[in-house]
Amino acid sequence: MDLKNIRFKKVTVLDTDFLYRILEQRNPNNNISHKKMPTLLQHRKFIESDPYSYWYVIYFSNLKIGTVYLTSINEIGLHIKNEFQNLQIEKTILNKLFRKHPRNRYLVNINPKNKRMILFLKNNGFNLLQYTYELSIKRKNKND
Repeated sequence: MDLKNIRFKKVTVLDTDFLYRILEQRNPNNNISHKKMPTLLQHRKFIESDPYSYWYVIYFSNLKIGTVYLTSINEIGLHIKNEFQNLQIEKTILNKLFRKHPRNRYLVNINPKNKRMILFLKNNGFNLLQYTYELSIKRKNKND
């Protein structure tokens, strides 16, 4: 796939509905960033908070197909609409991101159950650094 068919547009609050639809499509079993789906208003506030160093809507020709971001510590988040998910387009998007924002290293945090993405990352030169475990303790009140 040719890079010229892929373009990035900086995310704005006008992209809220599109970004929310992408979020709705995500497999909850592969999710590591949140446990439950936010409301549209919560998601809009998140977008307004400008949480990433770079955040783009991805276009293939004139179609919005996904979103990609890069954090201040070079973490990449990539989310593609289900009907456009394929390894070649994802590789093309990452290559475009690497050219646009060159770094010495990039990080991708994924759920260990996301076998498809694990294989993709391994096949594209990424190395496993760590497994992270979480213990969540539910407190009844502040004094517990």
